[in-house]
Amino acid sequence: MVEAGQRAARTSVWLEGGKARRGGQPTGLDRERITDATVRLLDREGLAKFSMRRLAGELNVTAMSVYWYVDTKDDLLELALDAIYGELDLPDPEADGEDWRDQLRALARGYRALLVRHPWISPLVGTFLNIGPNSLAFSRVIHGVIRRTGLPAYGVAAAISSVFQFVYGFGTIEGQFNARSAQVGMTPDEYFRDAMSAVSQAPQTADLVKEAEDIMAARGGDTVEEMWERDFDFALDLLIAGIEAMVQRAERNG
Repeated sequence: MVEAGQRAARTSVWLEGGKARRGGQPTGLDRERITDATVRLLDREGLAKFSMRRLAGELNVTAMSVYWYVDTKDDLLELALDAIYGELDLPDPEADGEDWRDQLRALARGYRALLVRHPWISPLVGTFLNIGPNSLAFSRVIHGVIRRTGLPAYGVAAAISSVFQFVYGFGTIEGQFNARSAQVGMTPDEYFRDAMSAVSQAPQTADLVKEAEDIMAARGGDTVEEMWERDFDFALDLLIAGIEAMVQRAERNG
């Protein structure tokens, strides 16, 4: 195991040579199996309950056996995060005849689904450098698609931030909403109706709910899922329209 002072100087498990290089390592274990078990445990129990001891129990080994392959719990979380990025279906930015708008929508929807399906990854995204192979593949495709928009180079990073920080925020809130619904034993629709009933009757929020009735009616959707979908698609269209407008502005300004 790594001492605290040594760990502070480290930046990523991907910048190290890896463990399990000594002879006599525990039979039946490798980083892939440990990472798969980490993902299963995080999906089932969440980030707050995750520990090396619980992971060892999942693998039916001792905690010291796991430490043969990784130095810290953070290493495992970083490996698990990158494994999740491997679930993304990435388009080819160089493919002939592909519209960047369609590819950007596909990337945004895929990333949102990832955040909703695995809500534990949201706090990890900003914790680590995200330089594992799957994360880097995702980043390269995003850069390739945004470059094809026609934006000047100085606007590429901002465009990426505007789209994918929006997706991150949207997917994080949606994932946490669904997780909270499950925790209290309700479906998302039941939880939404219960929450809206409470805020509609509370003195400090009733006026606001009344003022927003027309917005909620226009929003449409018979289920929470439909509302999420409509809000996300419209917001994403706004962002794409903004990119198109900025491209036109850059062309006018030469």
